[in-house]
Amino acid sequence: MNATYQSDGAVLSLRETGAGLPVVFLHPTPLDGGYWQPLVHNLTGVHAFVPDLRGHGRSELGSLPVGAFAAVPDAPALTMRQIASDILTLLDHLKVPKAVFAGCSIGGYVLLELWLQAPERMRGLAFICSKPQPDAPANIVRRTATIDKVRTAGGAEAVREIMQAQIKSLTGNTAQTVNPAIVTELCSQATLTPEAMIAVQAGLGARPDSLPTVATITVPVLAIAGGEDSGITRADMEVFRSVPGGCGFHLIPDAGHFAAYEQPEKVAALISAWVRQFED
Repeated sequence: MNATYQSDGAVLSLRETGAGLPVVFLHPTPLDGGYWQPLVHNLTGVHAFVPDLRGHGRSELGSLPVGAFAAVPDAPALTMRQIASDILTLLDHLKVPKAVFAGCSIGGYVLLELWLQAPERMRGLAFICSKPQPDAPANIVRRTATIDKVRTAGGAEAVREIMQAQIKSLTGNTAQTVNPAIVTELCSQATLTPEAMIAVQAGLGARPDSLPTVATITVPVLAIAGGEDSGITRADMEVFRSVPGGCGFHLIPDAGHFAAYEQPEKVAALISAWVRQFED
């Protein structure tokens, strides 16, 4: 079932499927909620809520403040705080007081912000190809260059080229060999406008160091790393092993950054086994 809800002046989109334990899935950028469809198809006993994050898919970007990204201070920024606020609004809209959450990449960054804002609404956190560390200086330089390219080149074509290059570089070699169409499939889920691309890059660059947050997580955590992930390493994710709530850590050697799409059966099996602890 597809639906919409409103948050801070924007109309946002939601996919809802299944029945059972409420689980909220937060997708990576520049993709939309369709990223989770193959995985959700392999889950049972789960009531899956899959929003399109603000500015992605069918969700509006809305009006965003400027100044959060110091490297480009005049850029509007889609911050992790804003997305987390949208997700809390979604929970209220759905009348779901508490849920399990799963996030990939930016989705995982949002989970860390959600833990700061409303830990009482989180039963467990699954991080798939995500990390708590802030952007390294080299990433800040790349994000600044991306914003400059979008502003200089202008138009949707420049953004499409950037997204296609990002997706290809982050998709695992194994997945591209086994399924040569996978990059095209993923690119079909990437529909950011130039304005959204700038806001997302600024928001990612402005995200805080969440390593101190990891030390405060008292609910169970699942961490899944991709052995072929060129963006987030196993070492980056090993930090989750230290959470006070306990962490189940898994490495999928033949998966890249989009592990849940590249290897949906494997990731679904890990999630299915992990969520059994939350069954009433």
